[in-house]
Amino acid sequence: MLYTVMKRVVAPAARLVYRPTVEGLENVPADGPVILAPNHLSFIDSIVIPMVVPRRVSFLAKAEYFEGKGAKGALSRYFFGSLGHVPVRRGLGRAARASLDTAKDILEHGGAFAIYPEGTRSLDGRLHRGRTGVARMALESGAPVVPVGLIGTDEVQPVDRRLPRVRPITVRFGEPLRFDRYAGMQESLPVLRSVTDEIVYRILELSGQEYVGQLPELERRRLTAWERRRGPPREVAPFDVVGLSRGSDRCGTRTPDRPPRPAAAPRRSPAARRARTRGPRPPSRRPPRGRSASSCRG
Repeated sequence: MLYTVMKRVVAPAARLVYRPTVEGLENVPADGPVILAPNHLSFIDSIVIPMVVPRRVSFLAKAEYFEGKGAKGALSRYFFGSLGHVPVRRGLGRAARASLDTAKDILEHGGAFAIYPEGTRSLDGRLHRGRTGVARMALESGAPVVPVGLIGTDEVQPVDRRLPRVRPITVRFGEPLRFDRYAGMQESLPVLRSVTDEIVYRILELSGQEYVGQLPELERRRLTAWERRRGPPREVAPFDVVGLSRGSDRCGTRTPDRPPRPAAAPRRSPAARRARTRGPRPPSRRPPRGRSASSCRG
């Protein structure tokens, strides 16, 4: 019921307000299983794609949307459940596996399913390294993957803004990607990484973002830890790789622009150091060993 209202009433009204530019919509099959793989810039990404795609699209959604307390939590569960979203708890392998099984079941029944390869929203607007869940889903289901590039949704609703604002949006659908050549290899980690990287590369071509070869939550934790210890990161000059590589070798040679280290002074024995500081010691008056003082007098 709610999905029908959203599709027939809310979606046309939103299209009149935002007037999104849609490119390549013919690449989305009208029926049959298909995986949509968009970049993730804003909360409204999961609303924009169903708004422009004629067929019903289900999404993976954070489990927190389904676990709220009170009336607000119940409304959130009803809203996302009616839209066909599947809850997923990030970081727990068994729970994530169950969510992917649910998505696989939707695909086996000929549905359309959308998954963000990055796993979470990008806070800096860049495209981050993808997780292998989308590759595993594609290989296990055999469904084609349509890469999607979203442009401008981060301006409609930035991270620190609760209500959306009117900004231009562009949605680009790429040509379907098929991975039949990897059939039966869904347990191979190199294959999963290769398929994921190919999908992310196609998204990069569509969105025009800057690519970061790191998972977004790892980058976020790294920056947070740095700022907590040292303050915001600053720009530093790059290393002189050539200079470092030729700085010294096994023979002890150095670069011409670095002065040689002065030669170390020769080490002296303790007796020599005492002689240097105190001068020569007087001759000993002790008689030789084995002879008494009386025998020396005759």
